[in-house]
Amino acid sequence: MKLPGHVASVVTDARLVEERRGQILRAAVKLFSDNGYYTTTISQIAREAGVSTGLIYQYFGDKDDILFLSLKLVLETYEKEIPPRLEGVKHPVERLCMALWAYCTIVDRLREATVLAYRSTKSLRADRRALVKEDESRTNRLLQACVRACIAGGYMHPVNEYLLVYQYVAFCHAWALKHWALRARFNLGKYVAEGIGLLVEPLLTAKGRTALAAMRRRTADFTREAKPPARSRRARRSSAH
Repeated sequence: MKLPGHVASVVTDARLVEERRGQILRAAVKLFSDNGYYTTTISQIAREAGVSTGLIYQYFGDKDDILFLSLKLVLETYEKEIPPRLEGVKHPVERLCMALWAYCTIVDRLREATVLAYRSTKSLRADRRALVKEDESRTNRLLQACVRACIAGGYMHPVNEYLLVYQYVAFCHAWALKHWALRARFNLGKYVAEGIGLLVEPLLTAKGRTALAAMRRRTADFTREAKPPARSRRARRSSAH
């Protein structure tokens, strides 16, 4: 029985599979986003990718395989790339803000794929839709853990964590879904700063707002990379001697 997450390839060289699939998926995401999943053909994807139709069938069984891996790619990117941005960030408020900032940055890089995920997840087979939903849920749980830590530390007032996280996800995805309108008013840094002002700051306690203010100063209101507080840098230098 074929497992829902398995996509077979005639080619066995793992490096070549990754390279060729990436090339084909990039072309497919563009066409699926521009023209829709159902109207896009394998032949059109092949032309866009600069390969033959026959070559595509060496790496994918059918168009559903291509859509599935396209959606998995964007969701797994959220899951893989947000945690490294949180490394070394200890304060709960800063971890939450950094997670949202990282999420928006990834969405900015993968705008077409993010839009595709909204439009075309329903086109997948039911068993694969369940896998895609679980991928999204793992990133949601990461954000929920950040919210929970803020509440536990007394930096945020108690809230419905589950519902709040979906507001955060919708905000991050909106940078792709409504980019046609938002880009006229905001660059990415300004968008993140305004979103945190609307969706994080009003929920913070006094000491939570103090932590947010310190992060804003260090990042020029989310326009440059965050640096650890000076005390942390001194502590690391002391421990190195």
